[in-house]
Amino acid sequence: MGWLQDAIRHSAMRTATEVIDAGSALPGRTERVPVAPANLATGHPMVPPFPEGHEVIVLGMGCFWGAEKILWQLDGVWTTAAVYAGGWTPNPTYEETCTGRTGHTEAVLVVFDPAVLPVEKLLATFFEWHDPTQGMRQGNDLGTQYRSAVFTTTREQEATTRRLAAAYQKELDAAGFGALTTEFGMLEEVRSGEYSYAEDYHQQYLLKNPGGYDCHVRSGVACPI
Repeated sequence: MGWLQDAIRHSAMRTATEVIDAGSALPGRTERVPVAPANLATGHPMVPPFPEGHEVIVLGMGCFWGAEKILWQLDGVWTTAAVYAGGWTPNPTYEETCTGRTGHTEAVLVVFDPAVLPVEKLLATFFEWHDPTQGMRQGNDLGTQYRSAVFTTTREQEATTRRLAAAYQKELDAAGFGALTTEFGMLEEVRSGEYSYAEDYHQQYLLKNPGGYDCHVRSGVACPI
C-alpha cells in the first residue's frame, strides 16, 4: 500500500472528540494481529520477553508513523512498535481505531534501558516532539485516536511523568500555551488495560516508506529535566 493512499485515507476518517464508553465500543476480536520477528530499525523483537533491566512505556504523540521513528532513534531504546492503546476494543483494526469507536489512541510501545536513557529524558523527548496541549488532535489530524498519552508500567514511571508534566506546564504557561491535555495513567488501569499491535504495514512505516506522511506539530517549548 503506497504512502500517498495511506495519507488520503488517514485524513478522511471520521473524527471523534470524546473517548467512547465501554458499552458503545466496537466488539473487536480474539485473534491478535501477526507481528514480524523483528523491528526493522533496531533488529530486536517487538514482543516480550524483553531483556532484563529494561522498562516498557507506551507513548501517544499523534500519528504513530512519525512518532515511532523519533523514538527508535534514541540511544537506549531497545525496540519500538506501533500499537493501539488506551481503548476498549480488543485487537482493533486501523480502520476501526480511526472511527473513534474503539477508544484507542495511536501510540508507540517503547522498550528502553533506563541506565542509558533515563525515563526523564525519554519523557522530555515525548513532550517536545509534539504539542500536548491540542486535545483530540495533532495539527490536521483530528480525533481521539490522535490524543496525547503516557501509559506507564511502573509506579516510578507514573510519578516521574506527573512531576515532569507539572514542571513542563509552567514552561508552557510562560510561553502562552494552554493546559496540557495529555492523558496519564498506568497502562493496566486504563480502560481495557492492554495495548494491541498495529498491522504490519504500520510498523517502522517511515523506514518502509521514506518521504511518507509524517505529522510533527511542536510547541517549541523545551521541557526541563
